[in-house]
Amino acid sequence: MSTEAADTDDLRDRITNFLRRNFPQIQMHGGDAAISHLDRENGEVHIQLGGACSGCGISPMTIQAIKSRMVKEIPEIETVHADTGMGAGADGDLGGTSSDGMSPSFPGETSDDGEEDEGPQAPF
Repeated sequence: MSTEAADTDDLRDRITNFLRRNFPQIQMHGGDAAISHLDRENGEVHIQLGGACSGCGISPMTIQAIKSRMVKEIPEIETVHADTGMGAGADGDLGGTSSDGMSPSFPGETSDDGEEDEGPQAPF
């Protein structure tokens, strides 16, 4: 194994340990965090939050905490990109638009496409 590969593996291990040590609630609440890409040369890491994180309302706060703390604790990392994969842009930016360009609709709300959505029928 080359020295560069060993250094990358060491950095990857430190990032993984950082996530486990600083964010145990991710796993405790049924979520997971994984490194999806590591660019040692540019000091960038991409983290993918999955499992229960994908639908969690506080995942944007978790992402911000990961981004701010990781660059302070791991000197080789300058930029952290994180995503839940649930309609969020890179870095967990929820931006207000979904990936298919459609806005959300709610039961009873009418749309401009000429069709009416009466919503779910009451069971009584």
